[in-house]
Amino acid sequence: MADVRLVDIIDVLEAAYPPRLAESWDSVGLVCGDPAEPVESVTVAVDATADVVAQVPERGLLLAHHPLLLRGVDTVSAGTAKGALIHSLIRTGRALFTAHTNADSASPGVSDALAEALGLEVTGVLSPAKARPNLDKWVVFVPVEDVDAVRSAMFDAGAGRLGDYSQCSWSVTGGGQFLPGDGASPAIGSVGTVEHVTEDRVEMVAPAGARAAVLAALRHAHPYEEPAYDILALQAPPGDVGLGRIGTLSEPEPLASFVSRVRRALPATSWGVRASGDPEATVSRVAVCGGAGDSFLTDVAAAGVQAYVTADLRHHPADEHRRVSDVALVDVAHWASEHPWCGQAASLLRRHFGAALPVTVSEVRTDPWNVEEC
Repeated sequence: MADVRLVDIIDVLEAAYPPRLAESWDSVGLVCGDPAEPVESVTVAVDATADVVAQVPERGLLLAHHPLLLRGVDTVSAGTAKGALIHSLIRTGRALFTAHTNADSASPGVSDALAEALGLEVTGVLSPAKARPNLDKWVVFVPVEDVDAVRSAMFDAGAGRLGDYSQCSWSVTGGGQFLPGDGASPAIGSVGTVEHVTEDRVEMVAPAGARAAVLAALRHAHPYEEPAYDILALQAPPGDVGLGRIGTLSEPEPLASFVSRVRRALPATSWGVRASGDPEATVSRVAVCGGAGDSFLTDVAAAGVQAYVTADLRHHPADEHRRVSDVALVDVAHWASEHPWCGQAASLLRRHFGAALPVTVSEVRTDPWNVEEC
């Protein structure tokens, strides 16, 4: 049976959890490991802790939801706790890969797994990924000595803006050729002779509404009689991606019964399950968000749901929400809310690789809160 390489697994994971869906502050993807090397097993976990890493066999891959290395990392010295884990992985040919906020927003993703664990049928996205503005991507081929003039003209016509940045472009040098025919008036070369020219491929985005102005500027500044260019309409993310999900129960039930459902569905933690609301209120439509979700309380209040299941709810946001909204809050441990995703990711890899790649979900409880009341 052919070896499964790390790159083969990465291809499957990035197709399911596209890196483009990750938040700008996040760090996702391969942390350590050689993509060309074979992988003999995969262990899936929420966190890459020492106890979890100890479970990963040699030449295995640890697929973690939370990044091991995120903010302010400037060393992986073996003298640091996280550096020691990286060194131990590398020494034994083990790899580490992270799918974090890209797995949160993907469809299916973390919140879909949470909804499934609770017996909800997903009907929508709580906070849909923002659609990219209506943009074109321009690709223009320009003789190297004329690149600055063409680029500047396109910028002046409205191209090259990304958020708060302007004059954004990318280019690479290559070789172009053309054969001027009868009736042509070439700026370079002569009719009937193949001409070879060193050109830059210049790329930038522009609003679709500025297409005519950008084209006119390009033609005016370009030295060729017939400039070569492509205009590619950029696609917005599909409508089923984003953070959190909205789902329905097969049968309505009181909030107290729903809270019990949540407790049974998720792994036990010292945090337990806390709820705020009328215990007798009927719950049929629910919002969920794996991980910390109090930033979506405004979305929840407008979502037409009776309850919201998430983690890490803080006192003041919860208090303010309950003062103005009848939507009940169900607060669980962060780790517990995301643990169902491990099974989802494991199933994804099993479907693709079958018996060629053993996949295990770690049952180590990586919730940092570990002392329970006696």
